[in-house]
Amino acid sequence: MNHLFDQLRARMPEPGRPFMETQARGTLSYADMLAGSARLAHALTEAGVVPGDRVAVQVEKSPEAILLYLACVRAGAIFLPLNTGYTLTELTYFFGDAEPRLIVCTPEMATDIRSTAPTAVVETLDAHGEGSLIRRAGHMPSDYADVGRGPDDLAAILYTSGTTGRSKGAMLSHENLASNARTLVEAWRFTGNDVLIHALPVFHTHGLFVATNTILFAGASMIFQSRFDAGDVLAAMPRATCLMGVPTFYVRLLQQPGLTREATAHMRLFVSGSAPLLADTHAEWRDRTGHAILERYGMTETNMNTSNPYDGERIAGTVGPPLPGVALRVTDPETAAPLADGEIGMIEVRGANVFSGYWRMPEKTLAEFRDDGFFITGDLGRIDAQGYVSIVGRGKDLVISGGFNVYPKEVETAIDELTGVAESAVIGLPHPDFGEAVTAVVVLQEGADLTEADICTPLAANLARYKQPKRVIFVDELPRNTMGKVQKNLLRDRLAGLYAGE
Repeated sequence: MNHLFDQLRARMPEPGRPFMETQARGTLSYADMLAGSARLAHALTEAGVVPGDRVAVQVEKSPEAILLYLACVRAGAIFLPLNTGYTLTELTYFFGDAEPRLIVCTPEMATDIRSTAPTAVVETLDAHGEGSLIRRAGHMPSDYADVGRGPDDLAAILYTSGTTGRSKGAMLSHENLASNARTLVEAWRFTGNDVLIHALPVFHTHGLFVATNTILFAGASMIFQSRFDAGDVLAAMPRATCLMGVPTFYVRLLQQPGLTREATAHMRLFVSGSAPLLADTHAEWRDRTGHAILERYGMTETNMNTSNPYDGERIAGTVGPPLPGVALRVTDPETAAPLADGEIGMIEVRGANVFSGYWRMPEKTLAEFRDDGFFITGDLGRIDAQGYVSIVGRGKDLVISGGFNVYPKEVETAIDELTGVAESAVIGLPHPDFGEAVTAVVVLQEGADLTEADICTPLAANLARYKQPKRVIFVDELPRNTMGKVQKNLLRDRLAGLYAGE
Protein backbone atom coordinates (compact mmCIF):
# COMPACT_ATOMS: atom_id res chain seq x y z
CA MET A 1 0.00 0.00 0.00
CA ASN A 2 1.24 3.46 -0.96
CA HIS A 3 -0.50 5.59 1.68
CA LEU A 4 -0.75 8.88 -0.22
CA PHE A 5 -1.15 7.70 -3.80
CA ASP A 6 -3.65 4.97 -2.92
CA GLN A 7 -5.92 7.60 -1.38
CA LEU A 8 -5.53 9.71 -4.49
CA ARG A 9 -6.47 6.72 -6.67
CA ALA A 10 -9.56 6.04 -4.56
CA ARG A 11 -10.84 9.54 -5.26
CA MET A 12 -9.91 9.67 -8.94
CA PRO A 13 -12.64 10.37 -11.51
CA GLU A 14 -13.00 8.59 -14.84
CA PRO A 15 -9.58 8.33 -16.56
CA GLY A 16 -10.67 10.52 -19.42
CA ARG A 17 -11.65 13.44 -17.20
CA PRO A 18 -9.39 16.50 -17.51
CA PHE A 19 -6.71 16.94 -14.87
CA MET A 20 -4.71 19.84 -16.24
CA GLU A 21 -5.38 22.34 -19.02
CA THR A 22 -2.17 23.79 -20.44
CA GLN A 23 -1.69 26.56 -22.97
CA ALA A 24 1.15 24.90 -24.87
CA ARG A 25 0.27 21.20 -24.72
CA GLY A 26 -3.49 21.02 -24.56
CA THR A 27 -5.32 19.14 -21.83
CA LEU A 28 -3.87 16.27 -19.81
CA SER A 29 -6.41 13.76 -18.55
CA TYR A 30 -6.21 11.75 -15.36
CA ALA A 31 -5.12 8.83 -17.52
CA ASP A 32 -2.28 11.00 -18.85
CA MET A 33 -1.35 11.86 -15.27
CA LEU A 34 -1.17 8.19 -14.32
CA ALA A 35 0.87 7.27 -17.39
CA GLY A 36 3.23 10.23 -17.13
CA SER A 37 3.94 9.78 -13.44
CA ALA A 38 4.44 6.02 -14.04
CA ARG A 39 7.06 6.62 -16.73
CA LEU A 40 8.86 9.10 -14.50
CA ALA A 41 8.72 6.69 -11.56
CA HIS A 42 10.38 4.06 -13.77
CA ALA A 43 12.99 6.66 -14.76
CA LEU A 44 13.73 7.37 -11.10
CA THR A 45 14.20 3.68 -10.43
CA GLU A 46 16.47 3.29 -13.46
CA ALA A 47 18.55 6.23 -12.19
CA GLY A 48 19.21 4.29 -8.97
CA VAL A 49 16.58 5.87 -6.70
CA VAL A 50 15.34 3.48 -4.01
CA PRO A 51 12.64 4.04 -1.36
CA GLY A 52 13.74 6.66 1.16
CA ASP A 53 16.18 8.37 -1.22
CA ARG A 54 15.90 12.12 -1.62
CA VAL A 55 15.18 13.56 -5.06
CA ALA A 56 16.13 17.25 -5.15
CA VAL A 57 14.30 19.30 -7.78
CA GLN A 58 15.10 22.85 -8.89
CA VAL A 59 13.25 23.41 -12.14
CA GLU A 60 10.92 25.90 -13.76
CA LYS A 61 7.21 25.31 -13.33
CA SER A 62 5.85 22.83 -15.85
CA PRO A 63 3.27 20.02 -15.96
CA GLU A 64 6.18 17.57 -15.85
CA ALA A 65 7.37 19.10 -12.55
CA ILE A 66 4.04 18.16 -10.97
CA LEU A 67 4.18 14.69 -12.52
CA LEU A 68 7.69 14.31 -11.09
CA TYR A 69 6.37 15.00 -7.59
CA LEU A 70 3.76 12.29 -8.07
CA ALA A 71 6.40 9.94 -9.46
CA CYS A 72 8.47 10.38 -6.32
CA VAL A 73 5.44 9.52 -4.19
CA ARG A 74 4.81 6.39 -6.27
CA ALA A 75 8.48 5.33 -6.18
CA GLY A 76 8.72 5.77 -2.40
CA ALA A 77 11.26 8.57 -2.80
CA ILE A 78 11.36 11.78 -0.74
CA PHE A 79 10.57 14.82 -2.87
CA LEU A 80 12.78 17.83 -2.17
CA PRO A 81 11.61 20.91 -4.11
CA LEU A 82 13.95 23.89 -4.18
CA ASN A 83 13.14 27.51 -4.97
CA THR A 84 14.17 28.41 -8.51
CA GLY A 85 15.72 31.60 -7.16
CA TYR A 86 18.34 29.80 -5.06
CA THR A 87 21.91 30.44 -6.13
CA LEU A 88 24.61 27.79 -6.42
CA THR A 89 25.98 28.92 -3.06
CA GLU A 90 22.63 28.24 -1.41
CA LEU A 91 22.13 24.94 -3.24
CA THR A 92 25.47 23.64 -2.00
CA TYR A 93 24.15 23.57 1.55
CA PHE A 94 20.93 21.77 0.63
CA PHE A 95 22.76 19.11 -1.35
CA GLY A 96 25.26 18.56 1.44
CA ASP A 97 22.57 18.30 4.09
CA ALA A 98 19.97 16.20 2.26
CA GLU A 99 22.42 14.06 0.28
CA PRO A 100 20.02 13.47 -2.62
CA ARG A 101 20.50 10.39 -4.77
CA LEU A 102 19.11 12.30 -7.77
CA ILE A 103 19.08 16.02 -8.60
CA VAL A 104 16.80 17.34 -11.32
CA CYS A 105 17.68 20.82 -12.55
CA THR A 106 17.47 23.06 -15.59
CA PRO A 107 19.90 22.30 -18.42
CA GLU A 108 21.69 25.59 -17.74
CA MET A 109 22.52 24.56 -14.17
CA ALA A 110 23.56 20.96 -14.85
CA THR A 111 27.32 21.48 -15.24
CA ASP A 112 27.64 23.60 -12.08
CA ILE A 113 25.49 21.22 -10.06
CA ARG A 114 27.46 18.17 -11.17
CA SER A 115 30.61 19.83 -9.84
CA THR A 116 28.84 20.84 -6.63
CA ALA A 117 27.25 17.44 -5.92
CA PRO A 118 29.56 14.90 -7.60
CA THR A 119 28.03 11.86 -5.86
CA ALA A 120 24.48 12.52 -7.11
CA VAL A 121 22.94 11.57 -10.43
CA VAL A 122 21.99 14.78 -12.25
CA GLU A 123 19.15 14.89 -14.78
CA THR A 124 17.60 17.90 -16.51
CA LEU A 125 14.09 19.23 -17.06
CA ASP A 126 13.31 22.57 -18.68
CA ALA A 127 10.26 24.83 -18.68
CA HIS A 128 9.00 23.19 -21.90
CA GLY A 129 8.93 19.73 -20.34
CA GLU A 130 12.05 18.56 -22.12
CA GLY A 131 15.41 17.33 -20.86
CA SER A 132 17.40 14.22 -20.07
CA LEU A 133 14.91 13.00 -17.44
CA ILE A 134 12.07 13.14 -19.95
CA ARG A 135 14.16 11.35 -22.55
CA ARG A 136 14.93 8.67 -19.97
CA ALA A 137 11.23 8.34 -19.15
CA GLY A 138 10.14 8.33 -22.78
CA HIS A 139 10.79 4.62 -23.39
CA MET A 140 9.39 3.48 -20.04
CA PRO A 141 6.10 1.59 -19.48
CA SER A 142 2.95 3.58 -18.76
CA ASP A 143 2.05 1.54 -15.69
CA TYR A 144 3.96 1.19 -12.43
CA ALA A 145 3.63 -0.94 -9.32
CA ASP A 146 3.58 1.73 -6.63
CA VAL A 147 6.09 1.20 -3.83
CA GLY A 148 4.58 0.44 -0.45
CA ARG A 149 4.73 3.38 1.94
CA GLY A 150 3.00 3.78 5.28
CA PRO A 151 1.39 6.87 6.82
CA ASP A 152 4.55 7.82 8.73
CA ASP A 153 6.98 7.35 5.84
CA LEU A 154 8.38 10.58 4.47
CA ALA A 155 6.90 11.98 1.27
CA ALA A 156 8.77 15.28 1.16
CA ILE A 157 11.36 17.50 2.79
CA LEU A 158 10.85 21.24 2.47
CA TYR A 159 13.60 23.56 3.65
CA THR A 160 12.73 26.57 5.75
CA SER A 161 15.44 28.98 6.76
CA GLY A 162 16.41 29.52 10.38
CA THR A 163 17.31 32.75 12.13
CA THR A 164 20.84 31.45 12.59
CA GLY A 165 21.17 31.25 8.82
CA ARG A 166 21.16 27.45 8.76
CA SER A 167 18.18 26.10 6.86
CA LYS A 168 16.07 23.34 8.37
CA GLY A 169 14.49 20.51 6.40
CA ALA A 170 10.89 19.98 7.50
CA MET A 171 10.05 16.28 7.14
CA LEU A 172 6.51 15.74 5.84
CA SER A 173 4.97 12.27 5.89
CA HIS A 174 2.44 10.66 3.58
CA GLU A 175 -0.27 11.20 6.18
CA ASN A 176 0.77 14.81 6.83
CA LEU A 177 -0.02 15.55 3.18
CA ALA A 178 -3.02 13.24 2.82
CA SER A 179 -4.75 14.43 5.98
CA ASN A 180 -4.49 18.08 4.99
CA ALA A 181 -5.78 17.38 1.47
CA ARG A 182 -8.77 15.48 2.84
CA THR A 183 -9.51 18.30 5.28
CA LEU A 184 -9.28 21.08 2.68
CA VAL A 185 -11.49 19.27 0.17
CA GLU A 186 -14.22 19.18 2.80
CA ALA A 187 -13.60 22.59 4.39
CA TRP A 188 -13.52 24.43 1.05
CA ARG A 189 -16.27 22.31 -0.60
CA PHE A 190 -14.18 21.01 -3.49
CA THR A 191 -15.84 18.56 -5.91
CA GLY A 192 -15.00 16.98 -9.24
CA ASN A 193 -16.71 19.91 -10.95
CA ASP A 194 -14.17 22.45 -9.70
CA VAL A 195 -11.57 24.07 -11.92
CA LEU A 196 -8.67 25.77 -10.14
CA ILE A 197 -6.55 28.50 -11.70
CA HIS A 198 -3.06 27.31 -10.73
CA ALA A 199 -0.70 30.28 -11.01
CA LEU A 200 1.42 29.55 -7.91
CA PRO A 201 5.00 28.22 -7.91
CA VAL A 202 5.31 24.49 -7.21
CA PHE A 203 8.39 24.53 -4.99
CA HIS A 204 6.60 25.29 -1.73
CA THR A 205 3.63 24.11 0.30
CA HIS A 206 1.03 26.48 -1.15
CA GLY A 207 1.30 25.65 -4.83
CA LEU A 208 2.43 22.05 -4.52
CA PHE A 209 0.54 20.54 -1.60
CA VAL A 210 -2.38 22.89 -0.91
CA ALA A 211 -3.35 23.55 -4.52
CA THR A 212 -2.27 20.38 -6.32
CA ASN A 213 -3.15 17.81 -3.65
CA THR A 214 -6.53 19.37 -3.01
CA ILE A 215 -7.40 19.18 -6.71
CA LEU A 216 -6.24 15.56 -6.92
CA PHE A 217 -8.14 14.50 -3.81
CA ALA A 218 -11.31 16.13 -5.15
CA GLY A 219 -10.95 14.61 -8.62
CA ALA A 220 -11.11 18.17 -9.93
CA SER A 221 -9.06 19.91 -12.63
CA MET A 222 -6.81 22.92 -13.00
CA ILE A 223 -5.97 25.59 -15.52
CA PHE A 224 -2.19 25.44 -15.40
CA GLN A 225 -0.37 28.76 -15.73
CA SER A 226 3.44 28.75 -15.65
CA ARG A 227 3.53 32.02 -13.74
CA PHE A 228 1.16 34.61 -12.37
CA ASP A 229 -0.04 37.13 -14.91
CA ALA A 230 -3.03 39.21 -13.83
CA GLY A 231 -4.42 39.42 -17.35
CA ASP A 232 -4.16 35.67 -17.90
CA VAL A 233 -5.78 34.88 -14.56
CA LEU A 234 -8.65 37.26 -15.26
CA ALA A 235 -9.16 35.76 -18.72
CA ALA A 236 -9.40 32.25 -17.23
CA MET A 237 -12.07 33.10 -14.66
CA PRO A 238 -15.11 32.43 -16.92
CA ARG A 239 -13.89 28.78 -17.23
CA ALA A 240 -12.79 28.37 -13.61
CA THR A 241 -14.34 28.13 -10.16
CA CYS A 242 -11.44 28.77 -7.77
CA LEU A 243 -8.21 30.70 -7.36
CA MET A 244 -5.56 30.16 -4.71
CA GLY A 245 -3.07 33.00 -4.42
CA VAL A 246 -0.91 35.20 -2.28
CA PRO A 247 -1.95 38.78 -1.41
CA THR A 248 0.18 40.11 -4.28
CA PHE A 249 -2.13 38.30 -6.72
CA TYR A 250 -5.16 40.15 -5.44
CA VAL A 251 -3.42 43.53 -5.32
CA ARG A 252 -2.43 43.19 -8.97
CA LEU A 253 -5.79 41.84 -10.06
CA LEU A 254 -7.43 44.88 -8.50
CA GLN A 255 -5.33 46.99 -10.87
CA GLN A 256 -7.11 45.32 -13.82
CA PRO A 257 -10.01 47.44 -15.11
CA GLY A 258 -11.74 44.26 -16.26
CA LEU A 259 -12.12 42.92 -12.72
CA THR A 260 -15.88 43.18 -12.18
CA ARG A 261 -18.74 41.18 -10.72
CA GLU A 262 -19.53 39.95 -14.21
CA ALA A 263 -15.93 38.78 -14.80
CA THR A 264 -15.93 36.76 -11.57
CA ALA A 265 -19.50 35.48 -11.79
CA HIS A 266 -18.42 31.90 -12.55
CA MET A 267 -15.99 31.80 -9.61
CA ARG A 268 -17.08 30.41 -6.25
CA LEU A 269 -13.90 30.74 -4.13
CA PHE A 270 -10.87 32.98 -3.79
CA VAL A 271 -8.27 31.82 -1.24
CA SER A 272 -5.33 33.86 0.03
CA GLY A 273 -2.39 32.81 2.13
CA SER A 274 1.41 32.71 2.61
CA ALA A 275 1.40 36.34 3.79
CA PRO A 276 -1.01 38.70 5.59
CA LEU A 277 -3.82 40.11 3.46
CA LEU A 278 -4.48 43.78 4.14
CA ALA A 279 -8.00 44.57 5.32
CA ASP A 280 -8.20 47.28 2.64
CA THR A 281 -7.48 44.70 -0.06
CA HIS A 282 -10.17 42.41 1.39
CA ALA A 283 -12.71 45.25 1.38
CA GLU A 284 -11.88 46.50 -2.11
CA TRP A 285 -12.07 42.97 -3.52
CA ARG A 286 -15.53 42.47 -2.04
CA ASP A 287 -16.70 45.82 -3.40
CA ARG A 288 -15.41 45.11 -6.91
CA THR A 289 -16.38 41.44 -7.23
CA GLY A 290 -18.98 40.64 -4.60
CA HIS A 291 -16.70 37.86 -3.28
CA ALA A 292 -15.09 37.74 0.16
CA ILE A 293 -11.55 36.39 -0.03
CA LEU A 294 -11.05 33.38 2.23
CA GLU A 295 -7.83 33.85 4.20
CA ARG A 296 -6.13 30.91 5.88
CA TYR A 297 -2.97 30.20 7.88
CA GLY A 298 -0.37 27.54 7.30
CA MET A 299 3.32 26.85 7.48
CA THR A 300 5.90 24.72 5.72
CA GLU A 301 6.03 22.50 8.81
CA THR A 302 2.28 22.08 9.22
CA ASN A 303 0.48 22.60 5.92
CA MET A 304 -2.80 24.38 6.72
CA ASN A 305 -3.80 25.06 10.32
CA THR A 306 -6.75 27.45 10.21
CA SER A 307 -9.20 28.85 7.69
CA ASN A 308 -11.94 31.39 7.55
CA PRO A 309 -15.18 29.47 7.00
CA TYR A 310 -16.61 28.61 3.60
CA ASP A 311 -20.08 29.11 5.04
CA GLY A 312 -20.10 31.93 7.54
CA GLU A 313 -18.38 35.24 8.07
CA ARG A 314 -14.91 35.70 6.61
CA ILE A 315 -13.42 38.35 8.84
CA ALA A 316 -10.71 40.55 7.36
CA GLY A 317 -7.53 40.53 9.41
CA THR A 318 -8.14 37.03 10.76
CA VAL A 319 -7.24 33.58 9.49
CA GLY A 320 -10.34 31.93 10.90
CA PRO A 321 -10.79 29.07 13.36
CA PRO A 322 -8.62 25.92 13.41
CA LEU A 323 -9.41 23.41 10.69
CA PRO A 324 -11.07 20.12 11.70
CA GLY A 325 -8.50 17.82 13.27
CA VAL A 326 -6.17 20.67 14.21
CA ALA A 327 -5.76 21.70 17.84
CA LEU A 328 -4.52 25.25 18.33
CA ARG A 329 -3.67 27.17 21.48
CA VAL A 330 -2.00 30.45 22.42
CA THR A 331 0.58 30.32 25.20
CA ASP A 332 2.81 32.67 27.15
CA PRO A 333 6.11 32.77 25.23
CA GLU A 334 8.11 32.69 28.47
CA THR A 335 6.20 30.22 30.63
CA ALA A 336 4.28 28.21 27.98
CA ALA A 337 1.13 28.61 30.09
CA PRO A 338 -2.10 28.71 28.02
CA LEU A 339 -3.56 32.20 27.66
CA ALA A 340 -7.18 33.33 27.72
CA ASP A 341 -9.05 34.37 24.58
CA GLY A 342 -7.99 37.81 23.41
CA GLU A 343 -4.51 37.63 24.91
CA ILE A 344 -1.52 37.72 22.59
CA GLY A 345 0.98 34.90 22.80
CA MET A 346 2.75 32.10 20.94
CA ILE A 347 0.64 30.00 18.58
CA GLU A 348 1.06 26.25 19.04
CA VAL A 349 -0.61 23.55 16.94
CA ARG A 350 -1.07 19.80 17.00
CA GLY A 351 -2.65 17.42 14.47
CA ALA A 352 -2.08 14.90 11.71
CA ASN A 353 -0.99 17.79 9.50
CA VAL A 354 2.03 18.64 11.68
CA PHE A 355 5.42 17.48 10.44
CA SER A 356 7.52 14.86 12.19
CA GLY A 357 10.56 17.04 12.78
CA TYR A 358 13.61 18.61 11.14
CA TRP A 359 15.89 16.51 8.96
CA ARG A 360 18.99 15.44 10.90
CA MET A 361 18.31 18.03 13.63
CA PRO A 362 17.02 16.02 16.62
CA GLU A 363 17.90 18.73 19.13
CA LYS A 364 16.13 21.41 17.10
CA THR A 365 13.12 19.13 16.71
CA LEU A 366 12.99 18.48 20.45
CA ALA A 367 13.17 22.21 21.19
CA GLU A 368 10.26 23.06 18.88
CA PHE A 369 7.77 20.54 20.30
CA ARG A 370 6.06 20.52 23.70
CA ASP A 371 5.90 17.30 25.68
CA ASP A 372 2.22 16.91 24.76
CA GLY A 373 2.97 17.06 21.02
CA PHE A 374 2.16 20.71 20.29
CA PHE A 375 4.46 22.40 17.76
CA ILE A 376 5.69 25.90 18.64
CA THR A 377 5.06 27.84 15.44
CA GLY A 378 7.07 30.96 16.25
CA ASP A 379 4.06 33.10 15.27
CA LEU A 380 2.40 35.43 17.73
CA GLY A 381 -1.36 35.67 17.72
CA ARG A 382 -4.62 35.67 19.62
CA ILE A 383 -7.97 33.91 19.53
CA ASP A 384 -11.15 35.99 19.78
CA ALA A 385 -14.41 35.06 21.44
CA GLN A 386 -15.72 33.52 18.18
CA GLY A 387 -12.69 31.27 17.91
CA TYR A 388 -11.10 33.19 15.04
CA VAL A 389 -7.31 33.40 15.07
CA SER A 390 -5.42 36.59 14.27
CA ILE A 391 -1.70 36.64 13.52
CA VAL A 392 -0.33 39.78 15.13
CA GLY A 393 3.40 39.28 14.77
CA ARG A 394 6.11 36.79 14.06
CA GLY A 395 8.69 35.52 16.40
CA LYS A 396 12.27 35.70 15.21
CA ASP A 397 11.46 38.62 12.89
CA LEU A 398 10.55 36.56 9.86
CA VAL A 399 9.78 38.67 6.78
CA ILE A 400 7.23 37.43 4.23
CA SER A 401 7.68 39.20 0.92
CA GLY A 402 5.45 38.25 -2.01
CA GLY A 403 4.54 35.05 -0.20
CA PHE A 404 8.16 33.93 0.30
CA ASN A 405 9.82 33.57 3.69
CA VAL A 406 12.92 35.69 4.25
CA TYR A 407 14.92 35.19 7.43
CA PRO A 408 16.80 38.40 8.30
CA LYS A 409 19.87 36.71 9.77
CA GLU A 410 20.82 35.18 6.43
CA VAL A 411 20.63 38.56 4.66
CA GLU A 412 22.38 40.36 7.53
CA THR A 413 25.27 37.90 7.42
CA ALA A 414 25.77 38.54 3.70
CA ILE A 415 25.69 42.32 4.23
CA ASP A 416 28.01 42.28 7.23
CA GLU A 417 30.66 40.46 5.20
CA LEU A 418 30.93 43.41 2.79
CA THR A 419 33.97 45.64 3.16
CA GLY A 420 33.01 48.89 4.85
CA VAL A 421 29.96 47.56 6.70
CA ALA A 422 30.06 47.65 10.50
CA GLU A 423 26.69 45.99 11.11
CA SER A 424 23.20 45.69 9.70
CA ALA A 425 19.62 44.93 10.63
CA VAL A 426 17.13 43.54 8.12
CA ILE A 427 13.42 44.15 8.66
CA GLY A 428 10.16 43.82 6.79
CA LEU A 429 8.17 46.97 6.06
CA PRO A 430 4.61 47.26 4.73
CA HIS A 431 4.54 47.30 0.93
CA PRO A 432 1.39 47.75 -1.18
CA ASP A 433 2.40 45.05 -3.68
CA PHE A 434 4.57 42.52 -1.82
CA GLY A 435 2.91 42.66 1.59
CA GLU A 436 6.30 43.26 3.14
CA ALA A 437 9.50 44.56 1.59
CA VAL A 438 12.93 43.35 2.69
CA THR A 439 14.71 46.46 3.96
CA ALA A 440 18.29 46.73 5.18
CA VAL A 441 19.37 49.24 7.81
CA VAL A 442 23.15 49.56 7.66
CA VAL A 443 25.85 51.12 9.84
CA LEU A 444 29.11 51.82 7.99
CA GLN A 445 32.61 51.56 9.37
CA GLU A 446 34.30 54.84 10.12
CA GLY A 447 35.56 56.39 6.91
CA ALA A 448 33.59 54.09 4.62
CA ASP A 449 31.53 55.67 1.86
CA LEU A 450 29.18 53.08 0.39
CA THR A 451 26.03 53.61 -1.64
CA GLU A 452 22.85 51.56 -1.83
CA ALA A 453 24.16 49.95 -5.02
CA ASP A 454 27.42 49.03 -3.27
CA ILE A 455 25.35 46.94 -0.83
CA CYS A 456 22.82 45.43 -3.23
CA THR A 457 25.01 44.52 -6.20
CA PRO A 458 27.24 41.93 -4.48
CA LEU A 459 24.22 40.33 -2.77
CA ALA A 460 22.76 39.33 -6.15
CA ALA A 461 25.39 36.60 -6.60
CA ASN A 462 24.61 34.79 -3.35
CA LEU A 463 20.99 35.51 -2.44
CA ALA A 464 17.77 34.68 -4.26
CA ARG A 465 16.14 37.79 -5.67
CA TYR A 466 13.25 37.78 -3.20
CA LYS A 467 15.73 37.92 -0.30
CA GLN A 468 17.57 40.96 -1.64
CA PRO A 469 16.75 44.31 0.02
CA LYS A 470 14.48 46.61 -1.91
CA ARG A 471 15.96 49.57 -0.08
CA VAL A 472 19.07 50.22 2.04
CA ILE A 473 18.89 52.85 4.77
CA PHE A 474 22.14 54.13 6.29
CA VAL A 475 22.16 55.14 9.96
CA ASP A 476 24.82 56.11 12.49
CA GLU A 477 23.82 53.41 14.95
CA LEU A 478 21.18 50.74 15.51
CA PRO A 479 18.75 51.14 18.43
CA ARG A 480 19.45 48.65 21.24
CA ASN A 481 17.90 47.73 24.57
CA THR A 482 19.78 47.49 27.85
CA MET A 483 20.84 43.93 26.98
CA GLY A 484 22.40 45.08 23.72
CA LYS A 485 19.78 43.48 21.48
CA VAL A 486 18.84 45.45 18.37
CA GLN A 487 15.30 46.77 18.71
CA LYS A 488 13.91 46.03 15.29
CA ASN A 489 10.45 47.09 16.38
CA LEU A 490 11.74 50.66 16.69
CA LEU A 491 13.23 50.48 13.21
CA ARG A 492 9.95 49.17 11.80
CA ASP A 493 8.02 51.98 13.50
CA ARG A 494 10.47 54.63 12.33
CA LEU A 495 10.46 53.49 8.70
CA ALA A 496 6.87 52.23 8.45
CA GLY A 497 5.86 54.58 5.63
CA LEU A 498 8.95 54.09 3.46
CA TYR A 499 7.06 52.36 0.63
CA ALA A 500 3.73 54.16 1.02
CA GLY A 501 3.94 55.88 -2.34
CA GLU A 502 4.86 52.83 -4.39
